[in-house]
Order: sequence, then C-alpha cells, then structure tokens
Amino acid sequence: MIVVLLGPPGAGKGTQGERIAAALGVPKIATGDVLRAAVKAGTPLGLEAKGFMDRGDLVPDAVILGIMKEALAQPAQAAGVILDGVVRTVPQAEGLAQVTREIGKRVDVVLVFDIADELLVARLSGRTTCDKTQKPFTGLTPGQPCPDACGGTLVRRADDEPEAIRNRLRVYQAQTAPVLDWYVAQGANVQRIDAAGSFDDVTARALRAVGR
Repeated sequence: MIVVLLGPPGAGKGTQGERIAAALGVPKIATGDVLRAAVKAGTPLGLEAKGFMDRGDLVPDAVILGIMKEALAQPAQAAGVILDGVVRTVPQAEGLAQVTREIGKRVDVVLVFDIADELLVARLSGRTTCDKTQKPFTGLTPGQPCPDACGGTLVRRADDEPEAIRNRLRVYQAQTAPVLDWYVAQGANVQRIDAAGSFDDVTARALRAVGR
C-alpha cells in the first residue's frame, strides 16, 4: 500500500506518518530521506543531485522522481510505504503517478490532514526545536537544554513566528492545495482526516481511513 500524506505545515504529517507506518509495518520516507540516501550511496542520480545541492540550487523534480523510483522499487518497500512531503505540487503528483506505473504500483490512498489555520499558528508558534537534532518540542522555552540530553539547546525557528507561519500557509494554499483537486479529478482514494485533537485520536482516524 502506497499512502501519500498531504496537509499544511504543522498539521502533524511527520508524527502521524511515523505512527501510521509503524501500525502498517511499512517504512515512511520523505524527499530528504531518499536524497540523502542516494547521495551517501553515490548512485548516479545521487551524484547528480549532490551537484545541485553543492551549488545551493534546488534539485529538479526529474532527478528527485528518478531517485524516488529507485527507492520505491527496493525490497524494503515491497509491502508499501508512507510518503511524507514527496508531493507538494501538481507536476510532482503527475510525476509520482508516472513513476509508480513504471514499476507496476500505484498510490492507494491520499490522506489529507485538515486543521484550522489559527490552530496551526498557535501550535507552531509555541514550538521549539533542538538546534542539534532539529527535533521539535511543544510547550518548552527557547534556551532550555534539549530534553533528550543530546547536548543541544532549544531554539525558536524564524519560520515558526506567527507571521512567517501565515505566509507558509499562504504558500501551501497556492502551491500544494491544488494537488488535492488533481487527485480528486483522477478518481484517487482521497481521505480527509481531522488533524485536531490528541496524537492517538488523529492516528486512529488515519488508520480507519486506510482500512485498519
């Protein structure tokens, strides 16, 4: 089962993706994961991507999708995979559809995490991040040592300030929300999940949406 996660920043896709993947017994991968793995492995596409990254340029969709195709064809993904942040634009959705067809697979479910903008602003503006591991925390004060005792310090990222969050939401609506319309037009199995509430409640809703 291939599951695509969609939703605005702060909707909990990363956390819920990990939980859903664990419940289904499949891996969760994101664009950054496959890029780093391909670069580390020194694959031809990984080396091509590294060239763009070393120059500070965005890695083109064609290269990312090629790397994603290689990742999805691996035995570890045979039973399925959760894709977090892989699809952000309509061309990326179209490219993923082509890639999955080429390896005899398809996107089975699109999970869309819905949550009110102001709740997201409140949630993200109360978030701190470990400056060493980038792990986020809620309800803790910047300047504190990381609770994981990793040697890091909690900081408030500039893009977690309220106005920056609202701008990220505007970008999401302009660039990523149309992906949902594309999937609906393609007749995909799109399931909308209420992302407000406890982690356990949201996970339960998501698992029901994928038939578990």
